[in-house]
Amino acid sequence: MMKNVVEVRDLVVVRGGRDVLPGISLDVPAGVTGLLGPSGCGKTTLLRCLVGAQRVRSGSVEVLGAPAGSGELRTRVGYVTQAASVYDDLTVGENLAFFARVLGVDRSSVDRVIDAVSLGDHRDQVVGRLSGGQRSRAGLAVALLGEPELLVLDEPTVGLDPVLRRDLWELFHRIAEAGSAVLVSSHVMDEAERCHRLLLMREGRIIADGSPDEIRANTGTTDIEAAFLHLVEGER
Repeated sequence: MMKNVVEVRDLVVVRGGRDVLPGISLDVPAGVTGLLGPSGCGKTTLLRCLVGAQRVRSGSVEVLGAPAGSGELRTRVGYVTQAASVYDDLTVGENLAFFARVLGVDRSSVDRVIDAVSLGDHRDQVVGRLSGGQRSRAGLAVALLGEPELLVLDEPTVGLDPVLRRDLWELFHRIAEAGSAVLVSSHVMDEAERCHRLLLMREGRIIADGSPDEIRANTGTTDIEAAFLHLVEGER
């Protein structure tokens, strides 16, 4: 049985007087887990809770056996936001050297993560001049510096062409195969087939949890988009 790296219980987040997350519970196991749902359904809020960047009303969030946001998780959890968290006026190498110092990790990690995301040919290029896909890789490289046991990715493939999306998903699987758990949010339903496990989300709630095959079988559908629509229709 796969060990859960994330355990969320009865999580409530209130913003603007509205329950963004109305008391949800979920587990994230090893491997690649997809968090899928339409824009505005609460995916980013949930991910922020996992990394300790979101104020919560009640409930518990445990990551790698510790409360989310704990100091001990600083290098054990990597987080990539929708906007790449790198400095446009620095080169790829300079960005990584800076964040390596901030995280207190060995400088040799810079070479390792540049190779991991295939940015060796762009190491000395200013980030502001990179393509969208290359910027995404640079942001991912920063998150990999501490060799995280959990990598949290908030819509990392949005706006990318099909080739770059494919390449990034192949990288996510290599990271998982090397021993890290990967949680990827997306509103693109066809990315579901690239995941070992899925969490389907709507209006702040988890409406399905299982492998793609399990979710299709449970809904009697042939693809995840149809499964999602079936679940939504069933709520009406």
